[in-house]
Amino acid sequence: MTNAPPAYAWPDPDRDYANGAFIAGADAYVPHWTAAAAAFRSAQGASARLDLPYGPGDQHRFDLFLPAESPRGCVVFVHGGYWMAFGREAWSHLAAGPLAQGWAVAMPSYTLAPAARIAEMTQEIAAACRSIATMVDGPLVVTGHSAGGHLSARMGCADIDAPVARVVPISPLSELGPLMATQMNTTLKLDMAEVAAESPARLPLRPGTRAHVWVGADERPAFLWQARVLSEEWGCGWTAAPGCHHFNVIDALADPASDLVALLTG
Repeated sequence: MTNAPPAYAWPDPDRDYANGAFIAGADAYVPHWTAAAAAFRSAQGASARLDLPYGPGDQHRFDLFLPAESPRGCVVFVHGGYWMAFGREAWSHLAAGPLAQGWAVAMPSYTLAPAARIAEMTQEIAAACRSIATMVDGPLVVTGHSAGGHLSARMGCADIDAPVARVVPISPLSELGPLMATQMNTTLKLDMAEVAAESPARLPLRPGTRAHVWVGADERPAFLWQARVLSEEWGCGWTAAPGCHHFNVIDALADPASDLVALLTG
């Protein structure tokens, strides 16, 4: 009797979206982000308006960083964490690039899963954008990373009521269908109806709103696919940033001279 061959176990949807397992020194990124963000907030002084409400919930808050002169507009950054982790406080340092170009930067928190479904998070970020727009003159440009890339892309969809001029999703999760097969869906509880309603790649871009998709060239194939699918469905440009993986692709936001900051503020 011969041994049976091993069960066919590829593709593995959890492996597809396990970024840290494929990034050297991944464990150092979160403490670095947290420390850099705290130092940045401390250095801003009165130009930082923190913990501003946009709704009644505990997480319905945003931080607003203002440039020295009257803002040219506002960049809204939506954090990632697979809709289950982090808050706005870990990313404050990423405001440095747009601020140096004369733009305000707003960073909202939102209710995380399992306390909220993704559809609820979408509406929370839309409410945050409407509130931010009342406080800062000029165009509103929404960007975000990973799950925040998904939420920033949703702000460009035709079904969303938000005064957004441009969206620049960074490494976005634009097609949610594959996530239904991952372990994280025990928390997210995505079903077919929510996938259809909340996948930006299945929804039209709002007329008059511009879009550009940004992703690291060295990211997991699943994230390169997610970015490419959204750019093709929307007929918009996309950039695969050389030398960037899923964790360092956002570093360019802190650099006033980066191509990403130029795209956001140009």
